Amino acid sequence: MKVLEERIRHDGIVKSNDVLKVDSFLNHQIDVDLVEQIAQEFYNRFSGKTITKVLTLETSGIAIAYPVARAFGVPLVYAKKGNSINMDGERYIAEIPSLTRKKPGRVVISKKFLQPDDCVLIIDDILANGGALQSLVSLVETAEATVVGLGIVIEKGFQEGGHRIRNLGYDLQSLAIVDALDADSGRIVFRDTDE
Repeated sequence: MKVLEERIRHDGIVKSNDVLKVDSFLNHQIDVDLVEQIAQEFYNRFSGKTITKVLTLETSGIAIAYPVARAFGVPLVYAKKGNSINMDGERYIAEIPSLTRKKPGRVVISKKFLQPDDCVLIIDDILANGGALQSLVSLVETAEATVVGLGIVIEKGFQEGGHRIRNLGYDLQSLAIVDALDADSGRIVFRDTDE
């Protein structure tokens, strides 16, 4: 998605050879026009599939997944990080590693919001090592629902997550794949993809 790549080039900050900061437009301050374009692109890519729920992870995935769910006319469900006193009833729980928090955690979904007959599209902002995405897949599979696709805004192609998820046979669609970051020059190298 060229408009996304241009925005990353213009406003993304290379913090290190592993860390790309996009908080000015994607996951702290949200450019709503860009997110609407992202949602439309996900809709275009997955519109041939039966989707009954869109699933994401709190918090940064919600702003992206909301317009996707609206485009499909289905509910948005988000996995909560940790247990909440407001959650009642039975829950699906999966372990989740965290690169930013540097310690593992848990993600939780109430069983009443994820049923065996659900066809789930998982949406998230960043894919690095794939731990968060695999946790969401695990929640869906534990519910005996079906993962019909995974939509990622920015994939770090130089890390193993995308390769790992694709090798498991899932339809993973990343809108921008970053193949390299250079902290010294601030350079961002994108993978050539057909659109």
